[in-house]
Amino acid sequence: MRRILLIKTSSMGDIVHNLPVASDLRAAFPGCRIDWVVENAFAAIPALHPAVGELLPVSLRRWRSRPFSAQTRREFGAFRRRLRSVRYDAVIDTQGLVKSALIAWMAQGPTHGFDWKSSREPLRVFYEKVHAVPWTIHAVERNRRLAADALGYAVDAPPAYGIAASAAGAAALDATFVAARAARFAVLLHATSARNKEWPEDRWVQLGSALAARGLASVLPFGNPAERQRSEQIAARIPGALVPPAMGLDALAALIARARIVVGVDTGLSHLAVALGRPTIGLYCATDPAATGLLGGAHVLNLGGIGGAPGAAQAIAAALQLLEAA
Repeated sequence: MRRILLIKTSSMGDIVHNLPVASDLRAAFPGCRIDWVVENAFAAIPALHPAVGELLPVSLRRWRSRPFSAQTRREFGAFRRRLRSVRYDAVIDTQGLVKSALIAWMAQGPTHGFDWKSSREPLRVFYEKVHAVPWTIHAVERNRRLAADALGYAVDAPPAYGIAASAAGAAALDATFVAARAARFAVLLHATSARNKEWPEDRWVQLGSALAARGLASVLPFGNPAERQRSEQIAARIPGALVPPAMGLDALAALIARARIVVGVDTGLSHLAVALGRPTIGLYCATDPAATGLLGGAHVLNLGGIGGAPGAAQAIAAALQLLEAA
């Protein structure tokens, strides 16, 4: 039985983009064991994939902020011992950064990564074998191509994310947000880490009102106090809109999985919605969806792009199109 280590630590969208690699590996090697190094904050995502065995969580962001603290030394030492306790048949770094390449270098087993033309940093010294993967293809396909080249199998089928919401996440959702049990709703993901990626509030209100007129409540989750305030501001102007309580990734995945449609800006949760098989619209205001946009077949649409935020009428028309097709 092959044992394979995947290294993709962050961010949320990047981790979602790596899920099809686990599906490909299980299809190519049905008996393989797949482990995954991931930031602790995002560990709930690969845990949803049935092909992923052991998770090796890291806290690289916190460790870098306090590199000499006793807690950092203790936690990093425990991670390193756990990492090196297994001899892998292949260690595949799809992150392609110094932080992930160092983890690959510490692991036990043949290491694979992008060659110098295929990554943002010169990492050849950290890997036993490097692979050329074009920048011109989508990030999902770059991940898949690297793993396929490393282990010698073909990737001809469309990407399969392979996840579903967990029973624990569904139970946590039902316990904290009763409306999710029966209501017909859309999830509106307005929050993003960069201001220039935000979609104007007036357009969210127009979209939510159009959905309400068709019997769909708008649910606006949040991740921090500022996002909660914006959720409440938008929801106050949309008939029947709801702001759920704060919830973890497991419960958020369950919420998204029950939505009739998800509309979101360039954020990891929008990619998670695609991975969960929901009709999803991506609203791009400052980035190019060609490289890292939503990828998931006929029930996924990307609107806008760099300097070209979509209008409310365009988003409403797209939402109605997906609802009719679903």
